[in-house]
Amino acid sequence: VSMFRMLAISRTFWLEMLRRKDLYVLLILLVTLLFILMSLNIFGLGGMVRYVTDLGFTLAWLFSWILGINFAARQLPQEEARGTIYPLLAKPLGRGQLILGKWLGAWSATAVATIVFYLLIVLIIRLRGGTVVPEPLFQALLLHLAAVGIVTAMAIAVSTRMTYGAAATMSYVIAISSFIIVPQTPHMIVNEQGFTRTALFAVYYALPHFELFDMRQRVVHEWGAVPGPVLGGIILYGLVWIGILLTLAWMGYRKKTFKRGYLG
Repeated sequence: VSMFRMLAISRTFWLEMLRRKDLYVLLILLVTLLFILMSLNIFGLGGMVRYVTDLGFTLAWLFSWILGINFAARQLPQEEARGTIYPLLAKPLGRGQLILGKWLGAWSATAVATIVFYLLIVLIIRLRGGTVVPEPLFQALLLHLAAVGIVTAMAIAVSTRMTYGAAATMSYVIAISSFIIVPQTPHMIVNEQGFTRTALFAVYYALPHFELFDMRQRVVHEWGAVPGPVLGGIILYGLVWIGILLTLAWMGYRKKTFKRGYLG
């Protein structure tokens, strides 16, 4: 029964996404991606398929994060601002189920968009005369979807205590910091002492390591697939992070009170 309730919330998300014409945003991003990749001929890079591949997958990561954070961060604040949170919670629906349903809707929509991005990139690579090895490509997509799961769960968790704009901004800051700063932390720690060193250690262990999910270079340079146990370990790591973030979201939302006219 709980699963059906969560799926119902997820279905509501998809219907609302169609009503709000969010697919136009996806279409704009797809056209932008297509235009950028096809216009590389202008710079004399038409025959260099690796540049097309690298840029294509980099844009796919960027666009999927934009969609995932925007989809997820607005769900709860939007329900609160419109007052639709009251009929939702009046049903035999727990707040944990509401959060899981919202996350599932945001993640599934972003996952579908990410798959479309990958298909478009592969199509352009083939049109340029290049090839992509299927196994590492599938692994890259699988890990990308796991990373999207973490990002959407993060946005849901932050949105339990913030407005849509603030939650989206905070999610971008955390996600970008995790992706760029965290991998460099071990190099930074070497030259630091005292409180700064301790703070860097805390950041290193407190934020998700998105670099583990990034297989772009393996796909671009055809380094081959990663071993199965490694792939499974990374996916398990992602599931643990999703579980932690959704648990934090539930803890931040389970005793939250609402007032009429509340603006999220």
